[in-house]
Amino acid sequence: MAASLRMGSSVASTSSSSASPLPRFSRQPSRITMITPTSNLSFTLKCDLTSDSASIRDTGSNASTSISALQLLKTSAADRYTKESSSIIVIGLNVHTAPVEIREKLSIPEAQWGQAITDLCGLPHIEEAAVLSTCNRIEIYVVALSQHRGIKEVTEWMSKISGVPVPDLCNHRFLLHNNDATQHLFEVSSGLDSLVLGEGQILSQVKQVVKSGQGVPGFGRKISGLFKHAITVGKRVRTETNISTGSVSVSSAAVDLALMKLLPESSYANSRVMVVGAGKMGKLVIKHLIAKGCTTMVVVNRTEDKVAAILKEVDDVNIIYRPLSEIVKSAAESDVIFTCTGSEVALFTKEQVQILPNIGSGSGRRRLFIDISVPRNVEPSVSSVEGVCLYNVDDLKEVVTANKEERSRKAMEAGMIILNEVSEFEAWKDSLETVPTIKKLRAYAERIRISEVEKCLSKMGNDITKQQRDAVHHLSLGIVNKLLHGPMQHLRCDASGDDRSLNEVLENMHALNRIFGLDTDVSVLEEKIRSKIEQSRK
Repeated sequence: MAASLRMGSSVASTSSSSASPLPRFSRQPSRITMITPTSNLSFTLKCDLTSDSASIRDTGSNASTSISALQLLKTSAADRYTKESSSIIVIGLNVHTAPVEIREKLSIPEAQWGQAITDLCGLPHIEEAAVLSTCNRIEIYVVALSQHRGIKEVTEWMSKISGVPVPDLCNHRFLLHNNDATQHLFEVSSGLDSLVLGEGQILSQVKQVVKSGQGVPGFGRKISGLFKHAITVGKRVRTETNISTGSVSVSSAAVDLALMKLLPESSYANSRVMVVGAGKMGKLVIKHLIAKGCTTMVVVNRTEDKVAAILKEVDDVNIIYRPLSEIVKSAAESDVIFTCTGSEVALFTKEQVQILPNIGSGSGRRRLFIDISVPRNVEPSVSSVEGVCLYNVDDLKEVVTANKEERSRKAMEAGMIILNEVSEFEAWKDSLETVPTIKKLRAYAERIRISEVEKCLSKMGNDITKQQRDAVHHLSLGIVNKLLHGPMQHLRCDASGDDRSLNEVLENMHALNRIFGLDTDVSVLEEKIRSKIEQSRK
């Protein structure tokens, strides 16, 4: 992926700027702090290796030892990977933790999500990945074979593609893992973590993550399962709590903000309005403008087809299409300008805005730019131009504060639903840990069954009928299934109905691996990492 790739926004625990809009319902702050590295992340993570090396040197200096330093290193590494299971981690930035000037550098266009997943899964300790990039957040979800190494690799990858130094990322990002990462995504899909509490657009964006990930190898079973479950949770919360009732979206908040900033006697009915962009966000802005009484507007877009499609959906509204080449000319004839495109370069520069004529000379009126794009479509320096006011997506907080308290009460209801759904998902995810053992045990038993059936049939001669052969086959299969039923039940912690903890299940898994000789010489995690490193060297 090109180094100029830029990514979108999210929530945090490392930032000291502003808190999350709602409390984490059962999340323990200490758990987040434990895994939140400081800006000297790369130095901290090297301490593990240093301590291992020191122990090797001490052992090597003992002439009587029968274990070589090299063998000790191999044993130590294998032991670390055996004890450390893979983790689901989310690393991100959002409107609560990072300003738009940081978020826009990290924005990843939807068309590049698949490539981002491929790049992330090319990192040594990353097995699965997903990207959620919107105007308010950029969140990278991964299944990491080693938690700390995975965090380090993803952070360095984010820095590489955005140009934002690692220390700056560490100052603004948040880190969550396993249950906390799951709970966070469920809160996001339910609209609890949005700038506008209960907004519905984020759920469609989570759905788009699943759609974009289809067929991408790195969008694996755990990550895809997590996002699909998040969609279910988002729908359930909205159905059972009505949290979205009366809520606003980013686009409607932008329309309200512009109305607040117009002079008291002004309205959309007597203002010249221009919308740049006719995509998903632009379409929503247009519809909210119509709801607020705007009957005439200019829409600037690359092509006319999207504008024509919107025009068919509305009545009694005069929508005038202008090509992108006429953007400055159209702005000169407008009082309020909304920009909502996916452009990665500024559509309005300070030099362009400076040559625009003042509106209502002597009336005190100023031209409003409402830029809700990330990356921003209007250069920040435009705010210094006389007669111009510029607002971006971070300024929408002023609009949403008023109606936030009422929906916060509904959010507490939603929180209880989410906690229940987190437990459901974690049980499913934990059950996946034993899948390899279940498959190996089944294959081991099947090999023995087939071998013994063939011996039996060969002794019975060639005169036996097909019915007799089938009877022998079904008999052997029934015996194997009944013998495996008990062990299989003890390898499951989600559907058996027994109150069996994950630790018990994993102990059973290790015991069966030993009894039936199912283990390999090298741990699964270590083997996966070794394979990835060898592939990267080719």
